[in-house]
Amino acid sequence: MTRAGLSRDRLIRAGADLADEIGFDRVTPSELARRFDVKVASLYSHVRNADDLRTGIALLALEELAGRAAEALAGRAGRDALIAFANVYRDYARAHPGRYAATRLRLDAETAAGSAGVRHAQMMRAILRGYELTGPDQTHAVRLLGSVFHGYADLEAAGGFDHSAPDSQTSWERILDALDGLLRMRMMP
Repeated sequence: MTRAGLSRDRLIRAGADLADEIGFDRVTPSELARRFDVKVASLYSHVRNADDLRTGIALLALEELAGRAAEALAGRAGRDALIAFANVYRDYARAHPGRYAATRLRLDAETAAGSAGVRHAQMMRAILRGYELTGPDQTHAVRLLGSVFHGYADLEAAGGFDHSAPDSQTSWERILDALDGLLRMRMMP
């Protein structure tokens, strides 16, 4: 019999909150069971194991991030869309560091194909069509943008920009301006 009040959705959401508090890499069924004041075995009616819990958190985070990105992109194109999309990623990483770390969990091919990660790629490609990038150039640009967004968010979260001037917001804006210029000139490698 399952413990009243526990469900897969509730455990995944609590795991995501826990990830934001203590870090995604430290979320375990044991830690989550302590939060609910239950035995670890009580969780296994809802999540198979630690990997299933972590995958659930990753899928939730990808869905949340895709929803925010889609909302931010509505009615935007070109530079405005690029900046809105980039800011969603950075803002999400700042507000939800554990969830953001979960978005980078390597998913198996079947799980990835059914995840909101596909929506992220579609939105990024839609932005790039505004720059008239197609085919391999578009793929190179997706990789470039993803690397910049994730890399900046990771460095900022680690405090890499805390003790230097100018402030990280100014650098972020300059980087986005440079990316926009690079994409406009279609100077992809």
